Amino acid sequence: MSRTAGRVGWIDLARVAALAGMVVFHTARDLEIFALVPAGLTMTGGWALFARIVAGSFLFLSGVSLVLAHGAALRPGAWLRRVLRIVAAAALVSLATYAFDPRHFVYFGILQSIAVASVIGLAVLRLPAWGLALSGAAVWALHLTLGRAVFDSVWLAWTGLSRTVRPSLDFLPLVPWLAPFLFGMALARAVDVRALPALPLPVALTWISRHSLLVYLVHQPVLLGLIWAATRLG
Repeated sequence: MSRTAGRVGWIDLARVAALAGMVVFHTARDLEIFALVPAGLTMTGGWALFARIVAGSFLFLSGVSLVLAHGAALRPGAWLRRVLRIVAAAALVSLATYAFDPRHFVYFGILQSIAVASVIGLAVLRLPAWGLALSGAAVWALHLTLGRAVFDSVWLAWTGLSRTVRPSLDFLPLVPWLAPFLFGMALARAVDVRALPALPLPVALTWISRHSLLVYLVHQPVLLGLIWAATRLG
């Protein structure tokens, strides 16, 4: 069977676009680390908005993929293997960033957020599209109303509802970042994306989409190495 059989070209293309956005943003962030662009450039203005759009797109697509993979019938083994891979990758990122910067290591970044959202998504998998959309809206409303005013514990910072937050290189708490995941699930419930016109993609793009977690893990070491080498040569 072809490795691309059963894949949805539109989802693959969207995932590759999100990965490209991630690489662009992290290139700017790494240039900031090497003091090649002004400090704080990526933390404000258009760059900060761009980072949120990219992160939200990953969570949104993860929600879509959950319904596509298990909406008709849950495959527990496949779901568990995927979540365990994400958890292992998240742990690796935490360890690597702790070695790099213990004061700002990633303790609840995008991979941790996707892993927890995948567990919650499994619990609401059978909700109709409107129920999933309302759930996403409720998470967003919780963020806008109570926000970080529910708890006062650094151990609950990952919920997004605690006023005490440990600084981190990448922090995507459950509130509000569960919302785009649920909206992605809602879209996949409302629209049969498999019925959309086929979108044949080059094999390279399909490979990148299929191995998006690997791309996520290796792109930063590659970028940092390239920028370091360029500064040495320069």
